[in-house]
Amino acid sequence: MIETTPLTPVLGARITGIDIARGVDAARMAALRDALDRFSVLVFPDQRIDDAAQIAFSEGFGPLERTRPGAPGAGSPVIILSNIGPDGAITAPTDKQVLNNKANRFWHHDSSFKPLPARASLLSAREIPSAGGDTEFASMRAAFAALDPAEQDALRGRVAIHDFGWSRTRVDAALVTEAEHSQHPPVRQALVLEENPHGPALYLGAHARSIEGMGEAQSRALIDRLMALATQPAFTYAHRWRPHDLVMWDNRAVLHRATPFATTTERRHMVRTCVAGTAPTLAAAA
Repeated sequence: MIETTPLTPVLGARITGIDIARGVDAARMAALRDALDRFSVLVFPDQRIDDAAQIAFSEGFGPLERTRPGAPGAGSPVIILSNIGPDGAITAPTDKQVLNNKANRFWHHDSSFKPLPARASLLSAREIPSAGGDTEFASMRAAFAALDPAEQDALRGRVAIHDFGWSRTRVDAALVTEAEHSQHPPVRQALVLEENPHGPALYLGAHARSIEGMGEAQSRALIDRLMALATQPAFTYAHRWRPHDLVMWDNRAVLHRATPFATTTERRHMVRTCVAGTAPTLAAAA
């Protein structure tokens, strides 16, 4: 039997009673899809899986994204989030892989810079540091619910511009190549997503550069205020990783970010898969 234990009053649940490596039947998958809609973040402890098992489990939630060019695992369903190089040694602080990992310390939704952003992500802890390197989540449904009805109505129908190149250059000006700029031009996303059966969610994060119809300063003021609301402690859950944890989250209901760790002396190796979205965010707002 699957056992579901809520982790906070607003998001997150610990899921026990399944062994992902042995496969999950259709009835349990349906229950997990419902749990993801309800809790936004699912924690599966002690799941000793390899890449193939993670891919198979992830595909139970829908078709998977392929990792973008320029990232470790490019062209496959997995992305490697690691500070360990091909030779098995810890990479230099200036390595592009390490700099990309630094970008993950900003609150963000995975793939919000794509015309069809990800539905969900699954992250498996293969090797973790002794301290730090946690992952924090923030409920964008709780943030939207906390707004007064007049502001909720004002935000519905608004469009945010999500820009991969802009967000990455906040980490390092040389982090994004010209080819990557061309592959990921700015995209329009709905500011409020209405698709979750448990309530609407704000959709912002590190890639959200501006709001259509507003000046730059006004856009940034609104984005920063909504981000501060969403990431207050009452709306967040911090996951302290243990070896073999698998954590899944709804990219269209939560933000997430990684916390720092001693990248030059401690090893961290994580494997992520992303379930593709089924419709653009503006399908109902256009």
